[in-house]
Amino acid sequence: MLTYPHIDPVALALGPVKIHWYGIMYLIGFLSAWSLGKWRAEQVNSGWTAEEMGDLIFYCAMGVILGGRIGYVLFYDFATYVHEPWRVFQVWQGGMSFHGGLLGVITAMWLYARKTQRTFFTVADFVAPLVPIGLCAGRIGNFINGELWGKVTDVSWAMVFPTGGPLPRHPSQLYEAAFEGIALFVILFFYSRKPRPTMAVSGLFLAGYSVFRFGVEFVRVPDAQLGYLALDWLTMGQILSTPMFLLGVGLLYFAYRNRSAIASN
Repeated sequence: MLTYPHIDPVALALGPVKIHWYGIMYLIGFLSAWSLGKWRAEQVNSGWTAEEMGDLIFYCAMGVILGGRIGYVLFYDFATYVHEPWRVFQVWQGGMSFHGGLLGVITAMWLYARKTQRTFFTVADFVAPLVPIGLCAGRIGNFINGELWGKVTDVSWAMVFPTGGPLPRHPSQLYEAAFEGIALFVILFFYSRKPRPTMAVSGLFLAGYSVFRFGVEFVRVPDAQLGYLALDWLTMGQILSTPMFLLGVGLLYFAYRNRSAIASN
């Protein structure tokens, strides 16, 4: 069994102002996406300029924050926030939904595409490989907060979390950081290095994330206010990931089908 590293969720306190590691992780994610975006924009025939990355990442950051918070309220804990609406603003305590954030980013990309007179998937295919870095950082923030831990287990790398009772559990936050963050980043980075048909990179992101998320949910304890939604194993994360997977596979299919149709004409 590994020892959980007790890290103060507050990285820095300046009088009444507290800077939380959770927020720092989001900042790291946005800055990393901006840096990678600039590098990709500087490649030959990228169709982008490094100067455009500031606006693009700002749009996406707003989508992540607003969509992620609204999504958590709607999908995971609506009753609590109806009775205590002020808690909506306490984002440093966690409570962000990836699927809500994804909807927020989709909206942001649509607005940015409209502003710059690009097609939606031109923007989405460029943004998709930038996202896993932020996902990895966010899951590390969950780990530092000691939240979203996994099921009780006897594996040698299990940990006892301060809010998870006395028994060792799967560090599911680190699993998600590894799969949804690092593994998905490597897959998308190398896949997008070569020209791909429109929609293909976006489709691979949706399909890849949903597979990793669906799998990790089997060892992650669902949110207490929801529990399992069916069959004593189906979680909200799995339900939300299912249409995401189908959409991703659909985009990949149509991307390559359309390329084949164009090549044959």
